Parts: sequence; structure tokens; C-alpha cells
Amino acid sequence: MSTKATFYHAGCGVCVDAEQQFAESLDTTKYDVEIVHLGEAPSRLAEAEAAGVKSVPAFVIGGQPYHINFGASLDALK
Repeated sequence: MSTKATFYHAGCGVCVDAEQQFAESLDTTKYDVEIVHLGEAPSRLAEAEAAGVKSVPAFVIGGQPYHINFGASLDALK
């Protein structure tokens, strides 16, 4: 069974680089990867916040948030 890995981002340069460096390179036999562009799916902001995401880009893997660098705070996306 694979672990859910959700990558939240806002489309900024930092986010796009993180997507290319990390999200696209995860082993899909181990991780069920979903990429969520919060600028295109603002209805998912509450979900990201509830998962512990404070800024993007960030992963939530197995329910645990992991922040990568700092592109934008979730407050700036609301």
C-alpha cells in the first residue's frame, strides 16, 4: 500500500522548482502523489491549513506537513 503525499503550492518560482525537484521525483510505487495548485484550487486552502500547512511549497506525507523553503504564506493566498 502506498503512502498519500500531497504537494501544495501556489505556482511561484520557488514552488515550481520544488515540484520539479521533489514532487515529480517521488517513487510512485511507494507514494500516491497529488499536486495541488492552491491558486487554481482555492477551495482546498482550508484542507491544507487543517493538515498543518503554514506556507507553500509544502508536502503533507502520511498526515505530517513538511515545509520546503518559503514561497508564500497561506494567509497571502486567502
